[in-house]
Amino acid sequence: MSKALSKAKGFKKSKSGTYLSIATTAFGAIGVAKQIKKARIENDTLRLVDAVVTAAGVVTGLALLYRELKRLGDDDVLLG
Repeated sequence: MSKALSKAKGFKKSKSGTYLSIATTAFGAIGVAKQIKKARIENDTLRLVDAVVTAAGVVTGLALLYRELKRLGDDDVLLG
């Protein structure tokens, strides 16, 4: 396996990869906020419950990623 490929596979476990995951997960929160707003406007209880459950998943995902970021500390895969 080439050095570049092994670095690419380690990207997910790097600080950069974790920051990217946090950003994409936080970006998903925008969609959840839109879904909540639409559900409130339409008085759709089922859609609102779905959005709240999805929001809980987003919050949990962000918490897990933050914990992973704290665990990485100075052991960054991409820095060598």
